[in-house]
Amino acid sequence: IAHRGASRERPENTLPAFERAADLGAGAVELDVHATSDGQLVVHHDPTLPGGFPRRAIRSLTLAAVREFRTEGAPIPTLEEVIATVGGRLRIYCELKGAGTVGLAAAALAPLGDRAAVHSFDHRMVAEAARIAPALARGVLETSYHRDPCFPMRDVGARDLWQHEALIDASLVAGVHAQGGRVIAWTVNDPERARALAAMGVDGLCTDDVETIRRVTGA
Repeated sequence: IAHRGASRERPENTLPAFERAADLGAGAVELDVHATSDGQLVVHHDPTLPGGFPRRAIRSLTLAAVREFRTEGAPIPTLEEVIATVGGRLRIYCELKGAGTVGLAAAALAPLGDRAAVHSFDHRMVAEAARIAPALARGVLETSYHRDPCFPMRDVGARDLWQHEALIDASLVAGVHAQGGRVIAWTVNDPERARALAAMGVDGLCTDDVETIRRVTGA
């Protein structure tokens, strides 16, 4: 899974990064979305845009205003543009960030069927996605190792546990699999760690370095 596209080689969360990920043989891309003031979803990691002071919040800007900004020289795309560009080649994992993203993302991703999913650190958004788009696959992002790692998934009806790679061991993977879930490790850039995680049976490796991680794991 190419983290924000092939972000080692191209500006993250841009069409060139997603196209490069496809060219490198990634199976999927992970991206971040925020809603503009006029109800459009743009693909960008931070809630604010680069350049100027104070930094401008995406939620306060129209899509036309966002178009005036760049990520390392590359235009900031909409989710619809990403889907049109690589949706036929790559699975899309969409991280929900900020108010107003759930319904817009669900509608945009619906035509992709099982080739799309949403996830978030804000598990309330995952629960909202379960309510309004139950057919859309969902995941929860975690930086904690819970006594019951499956609890956050069950709580909001998630399929995937997006677990920080340093907090994954064979017991966690086995426990999630026993409950019918999947484990996606983020963000995995060290080749030896990637091999170890693959040997544990994780279901996805989210990485900035698609070429290296594919090579060392045989993915």
